[in-house]
Amino acid sequence: MSTVSADTPKRLFLAIWPPEAVVAALRQLPRPTEPGVRWVPPETWHVTLRFFGEADPGEITAHLEGARLPAAEAALGPQVARLGRSVIVVPVSGLDDLADAARAATEGVGSFDDPRPFAGHLTLARLRNRSACGVAGTPVTARFDVDEIALVARTPTQDGPTYTTLGSFPVPSPGHRDGDPSPAG
Repeated sequence: MSTVSADTPKRLFLAIWPPEAVVAALRQLPRPTEPGVRWVPPETWHVTLRFFGEADPGEITAHLEGARLPAAEAALGPQVARLGRSVIVVPVSGLDDLADAARAATEGVGSFDDPRPFAGHLTLARLRNRSACGVAGTPVTARFDVDEIALVARTPTQDGPTYTTLGSFPVPSPGHRDGDPSPAG
């Protein structure tokens, strides 16, 4: 676990950063210039497990350091989709138990508690004024084992938000059970 300084930005969330091989595969998706479509930079692609809003990073760290997080394999696809009116995403399944465990471990932390169920996704683009986006419906598949979740700070800038990983928490590989270092039998 990385150390977190007291002057760290406070708009925090838990995320999974996809491995470079998955990012490289997603970079192959078309990203046409279309009115009202703002493409999210690949270096910021992530899956949000839990958003805290205003929060103390030390409190989050304290809650997660001893948490038993379940193994997870992320499965992207089967196609690029629209989420609501203004977001183009790659759906990500296989993370529900991990998201539930992270939420349970950090219950009561932060200024924001979303009552909606977890909906795993990786945001590719944001739309203005209900714009159309031609990449929706494009087939995409990828899988990866989750090896850690990250505590991330979101800092708004003129050019869009920046994300800084403040620390990480290990997740056992799918071949291990409940953090047990011995292979599953």
